[in-house]
Amino acid sequence: MLDSVDSTNAEAGRLASAGLSGPAWVLAQRQSAGRGRRGRAWVSPPGNFCASLVMQPPEPAHMVALRSFAAALALREALVGLTGLPQGFALKWPNDVLLNGGKLAGILLESVGQGVGVAHLVIGFGVNLISAPDPGLLEPEARHPVSLLAETGLRLTPVAVLAALAPAWARWEAVFVAQGFAPLRAEWLRHAARLGQTVHARTGGNVQSGIFETVDAQGALVLVTAAGRVAIPAAEVFF
Repeated sequence: MLDSVDSTNAEAGRLASAGLSGPAWVLAQRQSAGRGRRGRAWVSPPGNFCASLVMQPPEPAHMVALRSFAAALALREALVGLTGLPQGFALKWPNDVLLNGGKLAGILLESVGQGVGVAHLVIGFGVNLISAPDPGLLEPEARHPVSLLAETGLRLTPVAVLAALAPAWARWEAVFVAQGFAPLRAEWLRHAARLGQTVHARTGGNVQSGIFETVDAQGALVLVTAAGRVAIPAAEVFF
């Protein structure tokens, strides 16, 4: 574990560029330049969890991206195992873990390409273990952030979370490699937030609203809108 780093994803990328031969985890007590999706800052005070996994996936790029579902399932599994609170945790498309309806954790995938494949993939995990960001600093539509400590009274250490997350990830990675996306998709949908309810998906300046019907075989969000059934491969989702 590192005392401090700019970003665990950045450090994992540096390890890969230096010739890393196999998968590795990077855990830090503090990030000075943590980031979330679309380059947004991710606040990482000491005591919260910030870690990244770097690996060299063998599949083509469109398959590699489906590991975001494996990451979400693994993180939820780890948190449920540590807290004993399975009903509290839900998964929000594409890459968030919710606790009691608030945003507890985010997952960020970054990759470096090589032809039609991916030279290395970095999966970053950020979990608000003891503190959550100021809601006033977030977009008005964003899910309100929560911390595990405030919601449950439980104080988990980053080391304990990684000790649970790493084997959970290994299990879901093995399922993905052996059986493909189908079992991950089915399990993810079992824990999906707002399934069967109206959600809003924003891509750039365009917002589509509809009933969250499912996630398709390519990982896209499927909405039933007033104009018909649409599959959305990438978007920000709001409730």
